[in-house]
Amino acid sequence: MRELTPVFDYFLLATGSSRRQLHAISEEIDHILEGKLGDSRMGIEGYRESRWILLDYGNVVIHLFDEEVRGFYALEELWSGATRVPLPWDEEERDEDRDEAPAADSTDDASDGDA
Repeated sequence: MRELTPVFDYFLLATGSSRRQLHAISEEIDHILEGKLGDSRMGIEGYRESRWILLDYGNVVIHLFDEEVRGFYALEELWSGATRVPLPWDEEERDEDRDEAPAADSTDDASDGDA
């Protein structure tokens, strides 16, 4: 994000399906970043309403949305010029997609020419 804004380096978008889930995601992020990595949160917005929770860690800003609000604000489109950072599970999904793709059957091509 640094090439698009001087305010932060990274932002993360996530969607929760309920207020309780959004709170749990927010609290777990705090637990990991503050408790285990020693990173201090600079601010939090929207926790009470729980439709869009913003966690500000300085160089990293995390947006937690419910589905309706995420669709309405469409931050992916607003910041579409940003470089995406691949995550470990992105690679796992690509590997699974490759494993599930049907293999081309070379015998079909040979039999079509004989008919």
